[in-house]
Amino acid sequence: MANKHNKGLTIFALGGVGEIGKNMYVVQYGNDIVVIDAGLKFPEEDMLGIDIVIPDISYLEENKDKVRGILLTHGHEDHIGALSYVLRHVNVPVYGTKLTLGLVEGKLKEAGILRDSKLVLIDNNSEVKLGAFTASFFRVNHSIPDAVGICLDTPEGLVVHTGDFKIDQTPVNNQKADFAKMAEIGARGVLCLLSDSTNAERPGFTGSERNVGEAIAEVFHKAPGRIVVATFASNIHRIQQVFDAAVKYNRRVSVIGRSMLNVVNIAMNLGYLQAPDGLLIEPEEINKLPAEKVVILSTGSQGEPMAALTRMARSSHRQVDILPGDTVVIAATPIPGNEKYVARTVDQLYRIGAEVVYGSDIHVSGHGSQEELKLMLNFMKPKYLIPIHGEYRMLRQHALLAESVGVKPENIFLVDNGDTVEISRDHARFGPKVHAGNVLIDGLGVGDVGNIVLRDRKLLSQDGILVVVVTLSKQNNTILSGPDIISRGFVYVRESEELLEEANRIVTNTLNKCMEENINEWSSLKTSVRDALGRFLFEQTRRRPMILPIIMEV
Repeated sequence: MANKHNKGLTIFALGGVGEIGKNMYVVQYGNDIVVIDAGLKFPEEDMLGIDIVIPDISYLEENKDKVRGILLTHGHEDHIGALSYVLRHVNVPVYGTKLTLGLVEGKLKEAGILRDSKLVLIDNNSEVKLGAFTASFFRVNHSIPDAVGICLDTPEGLVVHTGDFKIDQTPVNNQKADFAKMAEIGARGVLCLLSDSTNAERPGFTGSERNVGEAIAEVFHKAPGRIVVATFASNIHRIQQVFDAAVKYNRRVSVIGRSMLNVVNIAMNLGYLQAPDGLLIEPEEINKLPAEKVVILSTGSQGEPMAALTRMARSSHRQVDILPGDTVVIAATPIPGNEKYVARTVDQLYRIGAEVVYGSDIHVSGHGSQEELKLMLNFMKPKYLIPIHGEYRMLRQHALLAESVGVKPENIFLVDNGDTVEISRDHARFGPKVHAGNVLIDGLGVGDVGNIVLRDRKLLSQDGILVVVVTLSKQNNTILSGPDIISRGFVYVRESEELLEEANRIVTNTLNKCMEENINEWSSLKTSVRDALGRFLFEQTRRRPMILPIIMEV
C-alpha cells in the first residue's frame, strides 16, 4: 500500500493510463489524498453484456478518511461518469466548473444521491485548500467548454495535471487557454507534470473547432433535403455551430437522443448554448415542415447499436426514419474499437439512399497533437513527467517528445494503473503497487460480473449450451426418467437427432457405471457426465458447448 509510513508525496492512477477512458488520478501526501477525475469507459468487445466500466476504488474506500476532495477537469463521461458510484462509497466534496457541475448534477440526481453530495463551484481564478494541498486552476481548450488544468501546491513542490487539452487559437466561444497562467506556473517551478497523451503520435497541431463550423456550413449550403448531424452529445461547441448554420440557412433543429437532449437542455439553461426562439422544434413537427427546412441533431456518431442514428438507419426509431435524399453528417471520428460499428452504420445509410459526410473534413480532435504537447512541456518545464490518458504506445511517444524538449529520460515515468511514483524535491522512484482494476457494471449490478462470468458468457456465445436433465432413484440407484438433453446455440435438434441419441446413450451408460461403483455424490456424477459427454461432442463436432447436468433424486 502506498504511503504506509504516512509521509512523502505519491502519485498514481486508478484508471486512465495505458487505456482510453475511466480517468482517475490520485495525489497523496501523508494523510491527505486528492482525487482528480472519476470517469468511466465503454466496454471492450469481449466484455459481453457489460454496460460500462469504472475504476476499482478499493484503495480510496480503505483510506476514505484521508480523501479531501475530488477535482474535476471537465464534463466528459470518461472524467465524470463514475462519480455516482464513487460518491456512494467515498462521499467527499466535488470541485468543478459551472458546466461540469451542471452535467454532474444531472447524473447524481438520476442516481438519487444529489441531496447527499457536496458540489463546489470553481473557476480558473479559484484557490481551494485541501489538507496539505492548495489547488488552483488554469483554462485549457478542449471539445467541451469549461475545461481546466489543475495545479496542486504540495509541501514537496507543484504537481500539474493538464486535463484533456489542445491549444486552439480561435476557439468557438473565444475563451482562449490561460497561456500567461501556464507560463507563471512554469516560472514557479513544476515538480511533476501529468499530461494528456491521446494525440502524442500525431504530428503538428490539432485543427481549430472553427474549421468544423466552416465544413458544416458548407454542407448546409449544398444539401437539398433534410440534414441529420450526429456528434458527441457533450461537444457543445459543435452543437452551437450546427445551430448557427441552421439560423443562417433558415432551417429548424430537432434534437433526438436522450443524452443529446440532456446536454442541450443543461447547456442552454447555463448559457453555454445560444439558440434564438423558434429554432428548436419537437420531433413530431419534423414531418410538418419541408425537407429543406429541417435539421435533425442526434446521438450515434460511434455507430452504437441503441443510439438514435443507428435506430433511424434501421427504421426502428420511434419518431424518425432516415429517408432517401437525406444528408447525414457524422461529425466525429470512431473511438478505437468502434470502427466496425461506424462502417456498418455508414453502409446502411448509403443503402437507404442517403448522402453521408464523414471523416477528417468534418471533425477535429479535442486533444493536442505533438507540437501542442511540446508547448505544454515548454510552458511547465517540469522536473518529472508522468504521461497519462492514452494507450501505452501514446505514453511512450509522449516520453520521446519530452526528451526532445529537454526532460531527462530518467525523470519520465511510464506507468500502468496502480503503479505508484514517490516524489520528493531531490528524487523520484517507483513505490509499492496499489490495487487498481476494472469494476464492471451490468444493469443495476456493480462489480457482480467478474472474469469467470465473462468467460462463461464467451463460451456460451461461441459454442452454446447443452442441458442434461435426469432423475435418479435414491433407493434403487437407477435412472427413473431421462436423460433429457436440451440444446441452445449448439446444434439444431431436428437435424441432429442421431448425435443427441448417441449423447443420450453416453450419459445413461456413464450414470449406470457410476451407480454400479456406488458413486452417488452429485458433484462426482455431474463431473463424470460432463467429461464423458464433452469428449464425445468434441470428437464429433470439434465444439465445446457448456454442459450443464441437472440431477434430481427422488
